[in-house]
Amino acid sequence: MNWYVLYVKPQSEKKVASALKRIGVTVFCPTITEVRIWSDRKKKLEVPLFKSYVFVNLSESQRSRVFEVHGVVRYLFWLGKPAIVQDAEIETIKSWLADEKLEDFEVKQYRPGDDVTIASGPLKDKKAVIHEIGAKTMRLVLKDLGVVVVASIRDVSKV
Repeated sequence: MNWYVLYVKPQSEKKVASALKRIGVTVFCPTITEVRIWSDRKKKLEVPLFKSYVFVNLSESQRSRVFEVHGVVRYLFWLGKPAIVQDAEIETIKSWLADEKLEDFEVKQYRPGDDVTIASGPLKDKKAVIHEIGAKTMRLVLKDLGVVVVASIRDVSKV
């Protein structure tokens, strides 16, 4: 049994994954939570981590079963053979996603107006004030330089 990568129709990853589960195929469709903003509201959506891709765990002889599901386009190929993903790589993605959820919890301690220090990159050790906070980035005001920058939340530490 190997993990293969399926290319599926755009925006049908979760539907394809649930249909594959119904026919007895082991599926992994990693998702993340994103906040989408419209003019009248904000909404948290569960979106696929890899757009148009789903992982399936099958034996070589069962590979054709996936085409019973509407939305499956083809297998992803590498060097003329179906791409195989190692179990360790799937586990790494799962653990990364679990850690990412913990990071989202940590992000809630930041508030607009907090003083922070940029921890990495070309502006390392510069002091800044949080202006806005997004899902994975924040807008910072660097008073010393008179500029506003967007930084990854991972690149910032509280003063």
